[in-house]
Amino acid sequence: MSKNLKTWKGWLLFGGTMAIVFCLGLAVSALSERRAEVVSIFNNRKTPMKGIVAVNEEFKGDFPREYQTWAETANCDFQSEFNGNIMVDALEQRPEMVILWAGYAFAKDYSTPRGHMYAVKDIRESLRTGAPMTAEDGPMSANCWTCKSPDVPRMMQELGVEEFYKGKWAALGAEIVNPIGCSDCHDSETMDLQISRPALIDAFQRQGKDVTKATPQEMRSLVCAQCHVEYYFKGDGKVVTFPWDKGMTVEDMERYYDEANYADYTHKLSKTPILKAQHPGYEVAQLGIHGQRGVSCADCHMPYKSEGGVKYSDHHIQSPLAMIDRTCQVCHRESEETLKNNVFERQRKANEIRNRLEKELATAHIEAKFAWEKGATEAEMKPVLDLIRQSQWRWDFAVASHGGSFHAPQEIQRILAHGLDRALQARMELVKVLAAHGYNKAVPMPDISTKEKAQKYIGLDIPAERAAKEKFLKEIEPEWLKQAKANGRMI
Repeated sequence: MSKNLKTWKGWLLFGGTMAIVFCLGLAVSALSERRAEVVSIFNNRKTPMKGIVAVNEEFKGDFPREYQTWAETANCDFQSEFNGNIMVDALEQRPEMVILWAGYAFAKDYSTPRGHMYAVKDIRESLRTGAPMTAEDGPMSANCWTCKSPDVPRMMQELGVEEFYKGKWAALGAEIVNPIGCSDCHDSETMDLQISRPALIDAFQRQGKDVTKATPQEMRSLVCAQCHVEYYFKGDGKVVTFPWDKGMTVEDMERYYDEANYADYTHKLSKTPILKAQHPGYEVAQLGIHGQRGVSCADCHMPYKSEGGVKYSDHHIQSPLAMIDRTCQVCHRESEETLKNNVFERQRKANEIRNRLEKELATAHIEAKFAWEKGATEAEMKPVLDLIRQSQWRWDFAVASHGGSFHAPQEIQRILAHGLDRALQARMELVKVLAAHGYNKAVPMPDISTKEKAQKYIGLDIPAERAAKEKFLKEIEPEWLKQAKANGRMI
């Protein structure tokens, strides 16, 4: 009996071992086949490349899978509870934002972002870039192109980085024509991930870090961090600079700006020196649990796909909620509905604070304007303006961070709460200032219930802005495209 039992166990162990060996053999074989196909692709490229290749279509023949999924960034039909990739007029949804940005171009036009395919198109058509009729005309400098196209590193190489930054936006209209694509993130010869924007390299160097030592997994976030970050235009040269010298938190960057006595603009109503946050997505993501655990941007926004024995990254960069089976559920075993509700719950909580903060902060700007009109002095208003500056910096940092309420929900709620606290403190200080000037009633509030009413209140002539833009799009933009095609800059 005992002998038979031992024999049975032996055969079971032998069979299990053989099954494991067989499975491992299949895995190794599949991996070898994939590597062989990848090697074959690179050894037999139809279009060998060197240098910066800005025309994305040049990559189509050798990398059809990646190219096809990249082309799908033109499809902007995903709608989530909070945005998606559909262009939405944020100012129409939230007229208080017009007040918050009074004196800055964002008060004219601000829509939620959509696919990379539209990067160049959308900046051309935005009211923020004005209607330049000559190469030396318009409100914007060339650095506003920095994150919009693989033509940018090409032009930086051709002109020099400093000269690129100094020029006018309109001067490069016939050169910056291809939307965000391959050479923004890849070396065109080897297709290795690379940093193509000097601002990121400079920021790491100032911290004593060497970005060339980054791991492949880190690079799957750093190529995104070239653009999805907070930045400003430093000095007379308008050099794109990341304010990371003291750290990446909202307080760290505030200290950096305060010590530099920097402001993006002076608020038209309150006269506050305002910090305009750009889109600190990378910084916020690093403060959240996924960033802390080493999850890269690409893991969630460019998940792997397998086709024909080849594993590759999906270049249709979009919300992970549009493809939960390939993003969230790779690690989390909950149902799609549960995972979505987990995200929405965090977003709703942040949104509650945001809604309150925007209303209180917009009111503070209007009340500050009223205080100036009643004769308030600079000394009386300084504590008020300091609080408004701090409040708006926190609001903008949290709101502009692209997915921040998911990336780091606790941190975003903390930042918004601190912003709300400072807005309320500013309003209490304004009560004291107004009382000192004999005013003890509620400050009369204008009707800013719609985008149009808010824009009119701050003195914008939007019909004139639109007419000028239409003239630009009809007369100047076609000439840019015609010249670009003639010079082989685009297909």
